[in-house]
Amino acid sequence: MTASVVKAQEVRSGRAIVPRLRPTAAWALAPAAAVLFAFWLLPLAHLIVLGGQSRDGSDSGYWQVLSSAQYLGSLAQTCILALVVTLAALLVGGISGVFLARQRFFGRSALVALLTFPLAFPGVVVGFLVILLAGRQGLFATLGLELAGERWIFAYSLMGLFIGYLYFSIPRVILTVMAACESLDRSLEEAAHSLGAGHWRVVCDVIVPGLAPALVSCGAICFATSMGAFGTAFTLGTRLNVTPVAIYNVFTNYANFAVAAALSVVLGAVTWAVLLLARRLVKQSGTVL
Repeated sequence: MTASVVKAQEVRSGRAIVPRLRPTAAWALAPAAAVLFAFWLLPLAHLIVLGGQSRDGSDSGYWQVLSSAQYLGSLAQTCILALVVTLAALLVGGISGVFLARQRFFGRSALVALLTFPLAFPGVVVGFLVILLAGRQGLFATLGLELAGERWIFAYSLMGLFIGYLYFSIPRVILTVMAACESLDRSLEEAAHSLGAGHWRVVCDVIVPGLAPALVSCGAICFATSMGAFGTAFTLGTRLNVTPVAIYNVFTNYANFAVAAALSVVLGAVTWAVLLLARRLVKQSGTVL
């Protein structure tokens, strides 16, 4: 009896067909599984256990984090900052991505390369660029000194961190939206126009729903990146009350590894929950993230 006949009988009998992993495929996945276990699952398990430990008879790391207004405020501020960065990046990058995908003009390729160039910069370089823009000796400081007699400095605040995060979030949105625009059915827009729909109605009822899966998935990536970005925040100043900097300060200045591990686990759990929510939203729209 051939395999196709067996599958047909299973379908007729109503039994679920579960594909089996071939031995060759299992051997091919073995190196990736070993790396995943050694460099991800094992350290993660140790991190979770370490967060439950206590030092010098104090409470566990998780309880210290969840009962501290400072740590909870840092986490809330990090989430709000990541959310604002995500929304701003989706707005600016979404509009720019649709325009660049639909329009053809001289210098378009150079403009796309220029807009996506920040992806090549690490977080430390991005932070340095923000300092050059809005630091004590930056362009805004010089301009403010000439116009108002005082230096305009905001590089070392949440505004400077927002600009830095936005700097490397917009290119991700632009590239994702440009790729998603290639799969949109232009006939739907033409049909909407033929039925009397205006430009903004077509945008709201056709283009935005068509790009929704890409926007949700890219927004989740921007949120996760902003939640865990450290290089930019560290360059702009260790006094910023965001969770990655708090983790660094806890285990570097105070050697409190339990609290640092607990903060890491909580930060990862919040980020993972947002990614899971985005994945389910995309699946509900019929696209697999």
